[in-house]
Amino acid sequence: MTSTPIITLHQPKRLIVGAGTIGDVANWVGEVSSTLVIASPITGSFVDRMKLPGKVALFDAIPGEPEISTLDAALAAARVAKPDLVIGLGGGSVMDVAKLVAALWDGEQTLADVAGPNKVAGRRTRLAQIATTAGTGSEAGIRSLITDPVKGNKIAVESPHLIADLAVLDPELTYSVPPAVTAATGVDAMAHCVESFTSKRSHPMIDGFARMGFHLVGKFLGRAVRDGSDREAREGLMLASYYGGICLGPVNTAAGHAIAYPLGTLLHLPHGLANAIVFPHVLAFNQPVVSAKTAEVAEALGLGAGLSQTQLQDSARGFCSDLGIEMSLAKHGATEADLSRYAADAHAIRRLMDNNPADMSVDDVLDVYKASF
Repeated sequence: MTSTPIITLHQPKRLIVGAGTIGDVANWVGEVSSTLVIASPITGSFVDRMKLPGKVALFDAIPGEPEISTLDAALAAARVAKPDLVIGLGGGSVMDVAKLVAALWDGEQTLADVAGPNKVAGRRTRLAQIATTAGTGSEAGIRSLITDPVKGNKIAVESPHLIADLAVLDPELTYSVPPAVTAATGVDAMAHCVESFTSKRSHPMIDGFARMGFHLVGKFLGRAVRDGSDREAREGLMLASYYGGICLGPVNTAAGHAIAYPLGTLLHLPHGLANAIVFPHVLAFNQPVVSAKTAEVAEALGLGAGLSQTQLQDSARGFCSDLGIEMSLAKHGATEADLSRYAADAHAIRRLMDNNPADMSVDDVLDVYKASF
């Protein structure tokens, strides 16, 4: 009998789920003198729905893949605002920046000081995370990712001090998300669950969250893509995303995300889209090693039963393309000459590659990019 690994599970202190719940934030806030809202140019328009008390400053210059300079600018805004509360109002990139701003703006630590696990000294500023997409699950997690444009990789910060005091899942905030973004971010949420479920580090309790997540994606993602105002589908996807975020803390993702990251840092693809493109190929690559779990995933997504690796890859690719996702790297601007660089960079992300159930060589990773080309 093998022993179950020891895990530590962190979750937000309070979670509010339901349509219109962004309006409940002010009640939770109470009396506060200064709030800094971190947002994107699009999600900043939701600030008024919170009816926040006191002074409210807005920093809404968060791009799809925030770099070190983005974090520096947000920290500068915080040092002007001197907030008692930081609110992340947006998708994963916004919420990742908000975590670091809340933890770092009033201390001596820098991003370089806290890179890696458990290096954040503490946090005195309250943090609320309000998701406006269903994908990253950042509102549930203890990690933040920032792109280093010089090295072309992502800096990962992991600390329980980054967990939110409040997380809000209001499906009404996702009604206006375009179908293409809904599809890609939904596959990202699914990938968090599937990669954690099949990971070498998988855990029975986290498997439960993962199962709930990928079953919800199988049930609701197509519906949300077809009708963005489908409240039940939108709320189901937000829960799937949240469950995926929980999976990331104690278990984390594996090769799929490692292979997707260079497509974000070097090709500048949105994170969800990058994950969708490589998902079918990594799922099929891992099938021989985790066949029972892979079959469970395939059933939940409606891919079919008793599939060979080739059939599984084709069916999973069809699942993504039927959502309207363009699955060809070439169509997104990649060239064959780029693929070797992507493979080398992805293979070097050992914090994720070492979690993969099947060992992957650099050539195996390159084959995934070629199959995705």
